Amino acid sequence: MQTLCPDSVLLIFCKAPIPGQVKTRLQPALSAEQAAAAHRQLTYMTLDRAFQQPLCAVELHCAPDASHNFFQDCARRFPLTFKVQHGADLGERMHRAFADALGRYRHALLMGCDCPSLSSDDLLRALTVLREGHDAVIAPADDGGYVMIGLNEIQPRLFSDMSWGHDQVMATTRSRAKDIGLNLYELDSQWDVDTYSDWLRYSAMRHTRMEAGIQCHGWWASNHP
Repeated sequence: MQTLCPDSVLLIFCKAPIPGQVKTRLQPALSAEQAAAAHRQLTYMTLDRAFQQPLCAVELHCAPDASHNFFQDCARRFPLTFKVQHGADLGERMHRAFADALGRYRHALLMGCDCPSLSSDDLLRALTVLREGHDAVIAPADDGGYVMIGLNEIQPRLFSDMSWGHDQVMATTRSRAKDIGLNLYELDSQWDVDTYSDWLRYSAMRHTRMEAGIQCHGWWASNHP
């Protein structure tokens, strides 16, 4: 498969959609089963976006492993490869994913699977600035975190001893990047689906897009019916 950025890779972190273990902050407005279904829908949305243009190689980094039927279905729908997350906390898992990816590619982006506002063009822009010489790229989140980060070299200090889920994650990351001396490029702020109000916002956006006849499927689907 020819891509626009053959020297780059997109790493997507995703948990198996096990009721009671994913999107728990959508409960009790949604049941555990409904929250798991929401997680599946958001993941498909993310993969659709990742393949809307032929950007780069895409890896789905699964937790706790890649054996769940949902992951197998993702592989049937999209030309992705599986990796398994390793590490005691999110920071260690992210660092290990980058260390592995940057041993095989010159540039790597890492994101979650629940950010409806992050577009295919945003991903292309992030890859472009890395290839143009920025040390790192990041997409801040409205809640004080971030939804995507990209690197050209491993940077352990960005991920160690971090209080994940805190509203100062982006500010701390920005400060650490400055201390290290990284040339950091920031995309526009994004929003992700953490709470029930976020889910309602996403559902309304999706309904509007469907009413407007906007197709979710991009380059991959149109070239591989």
